Amino acid sequence: MSWAHDISYFFGGMFLANAFPHFVSGMMGRAFQTPFAKPPGQGLSSSTVNVLWGFANFVFAYMLIARVGTVDLHAMDQAISAGMGVLLMALFSARSFGRFHGGNSPTNR
Repeated sequence: MSWAHDISYFFGGMFLANAFPHFVSGMMGRAFQTPFAKPPGQGLSSSTVNVLWGFANFVFAYMLIARVGTVDLHAMDQAISAGMGVLLMALFSARSFGRFHGGNSPTNR
């Protein structure tokens, strides 16, 4: 496998992690930040926009993970590449969205 495949799986993992909060928030009927809000990434978008954005992220993840090369999740390097993308995006999202929803404070209960 080439390094280009590893990079593709990494970014596929990032899109996969990004899909979940948008898709789930939209399905729950909740507004959530998207790149289409004003200001981008800070303002809230409707639940419909979030479902569409989440679904688009699932499609991007599929294209980058399943359609580039021959993915084998039993291959440690491929699983690590995708997993690191998921982890990095999850940490970034937690820090970014936490400042809007109170998730960055250890005293929130």
